[in-house]
This record gives sequence, C-alpha cells and structure tokens, in this order.
Amino acid sequence: MTAQYLDAHDVDSEPRLTTEQTRITINQRTPSWSSKSVDVTDALDFWSAAGSAANVIMQLSWPEVGYGVAESRVHSGSLVHHPWKRLRTTAQYMAVAILGTDEERAAYRDAVNVAHRQVRSTDESPVKYNAFNRELQLWVAACLFIFYEDTYQLLHGKMTEDQAETFYRSAMPLGTTLQVLEEQWPATRADFEVYWNTACGWIQMDDHIREFLLYIVDLKMINIVPRIILAPLLRFLTIGFLAPVFRDNLGLEWSATDQRRFEHLFLFVSFVNRFLPKFVRTHNYTVLMTDLRWRLKHKKPLI
Repeated sequence: MTAQYLDAHDVDSEPRLTTEQTRITINQRTPSWSSKSVDVTDALDFWSAAGSAANVIMQLSWPEVGYGVAESRVHSGSLVHHPWKRLRTTAQYMAVAILGTDEERAAYRDAVNVAHRQVRSTDESPVKYNAFNRELQLWVAACLFIFYEDTYQLLHGKMTEDQAETFYRSAMPLGTTLQVLEEQWPATRADFEVYWNTACGWIQMDDHIREFLLYIVDLKMINIVPRIILAPLLRFLTIGFLAPVFRDNLGLEWSATDQRRFEHLFLFVSFVNRFLPKFVRTHNYTVLMTDLRWRLKHKKPLI
C-alpha cells in the first residue's frame, strides 16, 4: 500500500466526514471562565493528561503514523518497552513547543530529528512512511491541537469565535517546532475544521494496528500493579476523549450513560479547578520545562 497524502484538491473538496463524526460531543459544559482573549497556554492543566492516551491513538490512526510507531527501531523510545519515558518525551515536546524559547525549540527539534532518522519504512512494511514527511507531522500536530482545544473547553467552557481563533493561531508551534511549514498550517480555525474533517477520512486500521491501539487503551504496556489501579478510569477517559470515527474503527462501545458520566466528571473537575491557583494546575508543565533546562545545561540527552 502506497501512502497518499492530502493535497489542495482534498482540502478544497467537500469532506467525507462531518464534525459530529470527528469531534467529541459535549452536551453539558461548564460556564465559560472568561470572555478575555485566550491562547493555547491557557489550556495547560494537569487534568489535560486525562486525554493523553486517546490523543496517541488518534495520531496512530493514520496507517503511516501507526506503522511508524509500531515498527519503530528506536528501542529507547518505544511506547511498548519504555512507556514512561515515551510519556515524558512526548509531553516535553508539547511543553517546549508552547512554552520554550526559540533556542529550546531548536534543541528539541535536533534531538527529535536524530530519533526520526531511524523511523522509515522498509521493503517489508505494509505502508510507506518517513518520520520527516511534513503531511504526517501536520496530522500529528493537528491531533495535538484537538487535544488542547477539547481539554480547554471541558475545563474552562466553550470559547467564543474570537477566542477560538486566537487560541488556534497560537497553537501553530505544535507543528512548526519540527518540519511543518507555517504555510501548511491552515490559515483560520474554519480552514482547520475543513482540514480535520478531510484528514479524518484517511483514518485506516488493519488488524495489526487495531490490536496495537487497543493495547494502549488497556494500558498493557505498564506494570500490572499500576495497571490494575489505573486501567478502569483511564480506559473510560481514553474512550471518552475519542470521537466517533476513532471509536468505530476500534470497535469500542460508548453509551449515552457513559457520555453523561464523562460530562459530569468534567463539570466537577472544572468546578474544583476554579479554586486551585494556576501554579498548581500547571505544575506538571513547570516540572517538564525545569527538567528540559537542566538537561540542556548539563548536556544530557533530551530524548
């Protein structure tokens, strides 16, 4: 199977999928915290980690990305063999893309590039892929944007159109920190929605990738003791953060009762969050950036 990527014709044509299929539905939202301008830094919150596994699944739902990870020869960064390190490096990339200086982003880009040089298909691979392909990186960055937009609106309420536009534009470094070009990033939030609905039409899972993604849903890559403790809640959260198109491809069930429980949970979390100082809510990102700067200062590996 040869990889096929989005081009101008794809994005200009009518998407095959609708937003109702490609985004999670939230019927009961917390009242908006503010009418002021917001950007992606306002989405930084330790509760956003609840959607992390779902976002990885979304990224890997494009077959080229899925096989790139499943067949990766970078053993030290393997999701299966080193899940906690992979969690740290992925979260740290997101932190430096949003909070880092130009120099810090460049340093992290160089480190990621070293690993990405080994991520390319072989003659035996079912699909052709290369980690430096900008279309694949744009898809991954788009998934990261969805992650932050969803978690922000669950925790802070629905954004106005002006807020959504400012928030969207501020998220561009999620892609451009690596090889995505500024002109690749859809110009407006409305353009992004067309891109997203079109790109979700390329989701494809064969049995191998579906099994690999369900492995993530069930947290089988972590030790049995924390898995027994964490798995029920994290499985629920992971499925809740997946839009219908992803759940359907994985064969996962999600009932109206599940949806109500998911919404009520985040109504409660949002209420509690209003009383927590920002430095508490964003402490995990502070730790990630402190660790990054320590590694740079002492010339330690970043990934």
